[in-house]
Amino acid sequence: MNFIIKLILSAFSVFLTAYLLPGVKVESFWVAIVITIVLALLNTFLKPLLIILTIPATILTLGLFLFVINAFMVWIASKIIADFHINNFWWALAFSIVLSVFTAFFENTIN
Repeated sequence: MNFIIKLILSAFSVFLTAYLLPGVKVESFWVAIVITIVLALLNTFLKPLLIILTIPATILTLGLFLFVINAFMVWIASKIIADFHINNFWWALAFSIVLSVFTAFFENTIN
């Protein structure tokens, strides 16, 4: 049950973030649920590999390159999901930052 609540809150975070950012379009709440699942899968399987491969860039930028990796994860999700559109890299970066803030807020409210 806790998993379903977290999934719905994360999807709401995706939907709210897309509503606030004009460069990001999510067609429906069901698409937001799919986006949440795809981002979770990408963050589980692809993101650790990218972090390992980009350790020098992450060290040189004092960890700021992790924002680029997060934006890349969002961009990949937008290419996989037909009803999820992002205009450019900067909107993907903004989406990943705002989504992280909303997700952290909702995670703290249910715990």
